[in-house]
Amino acid sequence: MRLRYYADTDSLYFGLKRSLGTETREVSDRLNVDLDAAGEVEGFDIDNESTRLDLSKLEFEALPDRSYTVA
Repeated sequence: MRLRYYADTDSLYFGLKRSLGTETREVSDRLNVDLDAAGEVEGFDIDNESTRLDLSKLEFEALPDRSYTVA
């Protein structure tokens, strides 16, 4: 999974897979879901993130033991 913030659009993307999204659907106001060619969820995009979320602190709970990258 990957998180990416896009300052130019003030959007936060939660990528769940490495596949390419082939379709985007609006789930609710300012929330879109990307689907891959098989119709499975590839990721979520939250528009105008700074008005909806506080990213000053991220917490991770109960993640499996694996390596993690923080950039």
